[in-house]
Amino acid sequence: MSAAVLVAAVVGGGVLLFLRRLFPRQKAAKLLRYTADTMRGKTVVVTGANCGIGKALAGELLKLQARVVMACRDVGSAEEAARDIRKQAGAQQGEVVIKHLDLASLRSVRKFCEEIREEESKIDVLVNNAGVYQCPYTKTDDGFEMQLGVNHLGHFLLTHLLLDTLKTSAPSRIVVVSSKLYKYGKINFDDLNSEQSYNKAFCYSQSKLANLLFTLELSRRLEGTGVTVNALTPGIVRTRLGRHVQIPLLAKPLFYLASLLFFKSPLEGAQTPLYLACSPEVEGVSGKCFANCEEEELKPKATDEQAAKRLWDVSMRMAGLTDRAAEEH
Repeated sequence: MSAAVLVAAVVGGGVLLFLRRLFPRQKAAKLLRYTADTMRGKTVVVTGANCGIGKALAGELLKLQARVVMACRDVGSAEEAARDIRKQAGAQQGEVVIKHLDLASLRSVRKFCEEIREEESKIDVLVNNAGVYQCPYTKTDDGFEMQLGVNHLGHFLLTHLLLDTLKTSAPSRIVVVSSKLYKYGKINFDDLNSEQSYNKAFCYSQSKLANLLFTLELSRRLEGTGVTVNALTPGIVRTRLGRHVQIPLLAKPLFYLASLLFFKSPLEGAQTPLYLACSPEVEGVSGKCFANCEEEELKPKATDEQAAKRLWDVSMRMAGLTDRAAEEH
C-alpha cells in the first residue's frame, strides 16, 4: 500500500469519525406499507408540498389514492412537483389539486381557506408542514418576524379557518410538523416579534416550540369533536429547509457527505407524518408528539398548559381572531 493511499485512508477515516460525532446516526426510518386504497375518498391538505418532506408525503398519499391538496407559495414549483409524484404513483392513484398559499400573508391564508371551503366538501387530514429555517431578519406582510409568522401564526390561522370543515368531516386529523430544536427555544412573550433583538436560531426554536404548545392547547379545545391533532419531529432530513444557513466553501463537500451518510431522505422524513395521517393505530389519539412513528416524551416547556393558553390568546390577537370569529369559521 502506497504512502499516499495510507494517508488518504487515515484522513478519510478521521473525517468520517468527526462527521459521525457531529451528526449522530439517526434511528433508521422504516418505510410504511399500507393497502393501495387506504386513503381512497379522503382529502388531505398538505402545506409546503412542493419539496422536501411535503412533496414526499404528497407522493405517498397519492399512491394511497387520496385527494391531495398541495398548498404552496410557489405554484410553478408545485406544478413541477405534482408531475413528478404523478409519474411515480402508478396507474391506481388519487387526485392532485394545486392551490396557492403564502403563509407569510394572513390575507393569502384567508383567501386560500375561502376557496377550500367553497371547493372541497370535506377535509379528512390537514398537515401543517411548511416552514422557514434560520432566515435573515425579515417580516411577513403583516409585520411579524418571518419564522414566527410562517411556522406558527400562518398555520394557526389556517387551522382555525378550516376547523368547521374538519369537524363536519370527523373523524379527521390535524398533523403539525415541529422539530427537536424546540428544546433550545422558549416563548419570549416580552419580545415575541423580535423587535428588540433577533437571533435566527433562537427564533426558529421558538417557532417550533410554539407548534407544540399550539398542538397541546388545540387538542384540549377539540375534545369530543372527533378531530384529533398531533405533532411530530422528523429528525434531520435532506431538504431545502437549510438554504439560509451559511456554510464555508471548504466545508461544503464535508457537509454534503455528512448529509448523505447521516441525514434522512425526504421519503424517510415523511414516514411519521404519513403514519399520523393514515394509521389506524393513532385513531382517537390527540395532543401527543411522535418521532419515528412512536410517541415521543417532550420536555416540560412543551407540555406547559399555562404557556400554551397564554400563547393561544396572544396568537388569536396577532392573527386578528376572536373566539367568536373562530367559531363562526
